[in-house]
Amino acid sequence: MDVRAVLMGVAFATMWSSAFTSARIIVADAPPLSALALRFLISGLIGVALARAMGESWRLTPAQWRATIIFGICQNALYLGLIFIAMQTVQAGLAAIIASTLPLIVAAVGFLALGERLRPLGVTGLVAGLAGVIMIMGSRIGAGVDLLGVFLCVLGALALTVATLSVRGATSGGNVLMIVGLQMLIGFAALAVPAAFETHEVRLSWPMVLAFVYTTLVPGLAATWVWFMLVRRIGAVRAATFHFLNPFLGVAIAAVVLGETLRPLDLAGVAVIAAGIYAVQVSKTSAARAAARVTS
Repeated sequence: MDVRAVLMGVAFATMWSSAFTSARIIVADAPPLSALALRFLISGLIGVALARAMGESWRLTPAQWRATIIFGICQNALYLGLIFIAMQTVQAGLAAIIASTLPLIVAAVGFLALGERLRPLGVTGLVAGLAGVIMIMGSRIGAGVDLLGVFLCVLGALALTVATLSVRGATSGGNVLMIVGLQMLIGFAALAVPAAFETHEVRLSWPMVLAFVYTTLVPGLAATWVWFMLVRRIGAVRAATFHFLNPFLGVAIAAVVLGETLRPLDLAGVAVIAAGIYAVQVSKTSAARAAARVTS
């Protein structure tokens, strides 16, 4: 893995992890689905405009359109919609931890439902990740965490799992930025109807405005583009290794910006989850290399 890929991976993990903190600031002063739909509309229009300026086309292949629609609905409308609703009562750090278990959920579904083989290291990683989640959930439930909010976060993570398993080769035909913009617009269209039924009370403040602009441009547009470019550069399996940074970064950013309390058991759970994610991804990378040697 070259230096540029490492920098892209760290940048993606940082931007992705920071989204929970900025979302927490937004939903404190604005209706969650309406704010998210507006973010998707702005991000999508900017992405499509930049893509056209760069000479990209919206004439995608059928496979690209299918992947773009699934990604737009499952990641943007379902995953982020549920996360934004949950963030009204759930701390940003906890939401980031739950969402960070994505690689573990994907590996578990692949192993249990799709017949994908996992090496002993991968199985150990799954067990460790589950143990870390239990440690954190046990600590937070004892402190009075909102269980409905946690449940919504889990549903969101499952929706993102569907998107991850369904969307393969979405950018193989190019037009990366166009695909990013279009899936944002699909997310806007999917959320526009439920957002219309919200109570539209907005308390304008500089933190909320800055958080909205940041969320729209950085986690919303830049992080998605960097992720697709990273996948094209080193492949999805190796790119997903950077997810092991998300639990640490998510809770660290929330603690610094929002002043969220970190308990010793939280930190221990985060470390165990990160180790589990890393073990799963290393196992999958080793298996992919072994398969490549066999077919070569």
